[in-house]
Amino acid sequence: MVNPAPKTDDAALPRQKRFFAVFGPRAFRHLRRFGLLAASGVLTAPLLLEESLLPLLLRQGLSALAHDHGPLAFCASLALGALAIRSFAGAQRKVANQPSLADLARAENILARQPNAAAGLVRLGDKRLLFSECGDAFIMYARQGRSMIALFDPIGPRRQWTPLVLQFMAEAKARGCRPVFYQVSPDFLPVAIDTNVKALKLGEQAVLDLTNFSLAGKKWLNLRRAINRAERDGLVFEMLGPDDARTVFAELAAVSDAWLAEQNVPEKGFSLGVFKQEYLTAGPVAIIRLKGRIVAFASVHTVSSSGDAFIDLMRHVPGVHRGVMDLLFVRIMEYLRDQNFRSLNLGMAPLAGLSKHSQGAVWNRIGGRIFENGERFYNFRGVREFKSKFHPDWQPRYLAVAGPGFPIVSLVDVTVLIGGGWKSVLKK
Repeated sequence: MVNPAPKTDDAALPRQKRFFAVFGPRAFRHLRRFGLLAASGVLTAPLLLEESLLPLLLRQGLSALAHDHGPLAFCASLALGALAIRSFAGAQRKVANQPSLADLARAENILARQPNAAAGLVRLGDKRLLFSECGDAFIMYARQGRSMIALFDPIGPRRQWTPLVLQFMAEAKARGCRPVFYQVSPDFLPVAIDTNVKALKLGEQAVLDLTNFSLAGKKWLNLRRAINRAERDGLVFEMLGPDDARTVFAELAAVSDAWLAEQNVPEKGFSLGVFKQEYLTAGPVAIIRLKGRIVAFASVHTVSSSGDAFIDLMRHVPGVHRGVMDLLFVRIMEYLRDQNFRSLNLGMAPLAGLSKHSQGAVWNRIGGRIFENGERFYNFRGVREFKSKFHPDWQPRYLAVAGPGFPIVSLVDVTVLIGGGWKSVLKK
């Protein structure tokens, strides 16, 4: 006969066992909820830094937990804090990411011979450069914490991509870092397979075919009405060359300052343009005037060899006119088309186009849920809808990371790098 287990007085249980007997199941449920929220914020943050989504998500999540479950919020914040401290500690080991003038000159020579106009971001001067052995391709990258983060596909002939990526990965390993490839295209995926790096979809990039661009036809009716109204209300478009842009730089600075103040964000960097005179006036600048005063502008990167263009830094005076950006974009497109450019990169729509089927990656399900229900934190649908009105071709973009496991820490490093440090990321 088996003796029944003796009854145990709760008071006689060790303190830890009593705690988990009472709070364990409930704590697990709520920590699991918080873990999904925190993971969502960390994973999407690199895409959404212009809105400072990471601190917003964390504050909202902790606030909600603290309201109903104060101890749980405290424990969860400690756990998340440990992750932040780990990355922050790496960030304190300052590493110079500026390239030499000679390397920048070499990169400039390569830019004109490759098809990606967005590669003009190398002119920011905040990324180091790794050149292929033959010198006709390069990777632009920056180090943050223990991540070496490359921006875009390698710049140069595709035959150089795999050896250059292997060279980059070897250098990262020698420095004790994890190699990360940010905003890579589908063309990079065969290289990712060859080099054993894992890719996660970040969203989709809007690319417009300028060779067929025209406002004629029924599908452009709403856009025609918007820009006609803007022009009737006195908005005037002008495309400035670099020299002319320098002469009105003070006016451009006033627009930029007003926009930054309204958004309550500092300047970013790495994958986002920065308002600096030398950088801004390296190419043409499109402007909108109202009664002679500049109220909006956008800088444009171009690549002469392929006819590709990229709208980079875009800013406007808050509340000036609801049609100001429609007019700015359409007139840029028409100008570039008339100059025989073939395509225009309008930038990314974060988390757009993630697969919804049951066999998709966990990240796709998390990102898709955020896209569908995250309007409280970021205008996901608005970004997609604004760019969709120009009827672009939507092209996927990925994050590729070497090594096992889910790249949480690397994503935090990307966030801090683009945001200019923890202080800037957590400012808003």
